[in-house]
Amino acid sequence: MHPISQLYAVGMTDLRQLRALTAVVDEGTFTDAAIALRTSQASVSRAVADLERDLGVRLLLRTSRGARPTVLGRRVAEHARRVLAEVAIIERLAEQRSDQLRVGFAWSVFGRLTTPIQRRWQADHGAVVFVQSNTPTAGLLEGEVELAVVRRPLPDARFETSLVGAEPRCAALAVDDPLARRRRLTLADLGRRAVAIDRATGTTSTELWPTGAGPSDLREVHGMEEWLTVVAAGEAVGITSRATADQFPHPGIRYRPVLDAPPIAVWLVWWRDDPPAGAGAFRELVCRLYADGS
Repeated sequence: MHPISQLYAVGMTDLRQLRALTAVVDEGTFTDAAIALRTSQASVSRAVADLERDLGVRLLLRTSRGARPTVLGRRVAEHARRVLAEVAIIERLAEQRSDQLRVGFAWSVFGRLTTPIQRRWQADHGAVVFVQSNTPTAGLLEGEVELAVVRRPLPDARFETSLVGAEPRCAALAVDDPLARRRRLTLADLGRRAVAIDRATGTTSTELWPTGAGPSDLREVHGMEEWLTVVAAGEAVGITSRATADQFPHPGIRYRPVLDAPPIAVWLVWWRDDPPAGAGAFRELVCRLYADGS
């Protein structure tokens, strides 16, 4: 096995060795490396010697003035830095998990309820961070968050799904669209128009309309930004939850309620076998605010 490959097979089992090597390379002497690491010179020397023995190669040339890396030692130190940087990221992630709740969403969090929920949670429990991720699980499957807000069914047994509220639907239209002058709309008003849809995370489909009365064309988009751009340009109309209208006002768009469209259910989702510590309390808070509308 190549010595650098052995670094991952053997050396990574002891990060102390990698830190000692990079410190000596950076500082130039074992004494200065020990000061930087806040340990003893003997400990640094022993860690580097152990790493050299594990890899079966010489990494440092000891001199009367200190130490300098061999050619291979310099390359190993470069790889060691990358390993240590990744470990630091993992450690930061672990710290974040312990002191903050990360909640994913695709289109909107909770609309006008977002700020009250955020403030009440922070007052009683600590930080909550909302992370936008245009995936069906709003970043949960990808490991970006501990909880996710979704507005379409998620039939995956790996996830626990809890209904927390429902939101009325709104139409989104360009400001110069004739329909934007009206205060309320119906699905029939939007029939035979081009409608922007996001198949991955959106809540609009032709199933909203009776057979033969639906959109004349479906304009497929990918995510909130593209949807807003298409609607503002008048290339299509959109149908979304009122939370989107509350959370994403746009100077080129008017939102109007759609009276006969069914409401959109809102769920909280988390890993069934790894529920976050605050899942129950957060769910109760969200349900309470949806129930009283505050």
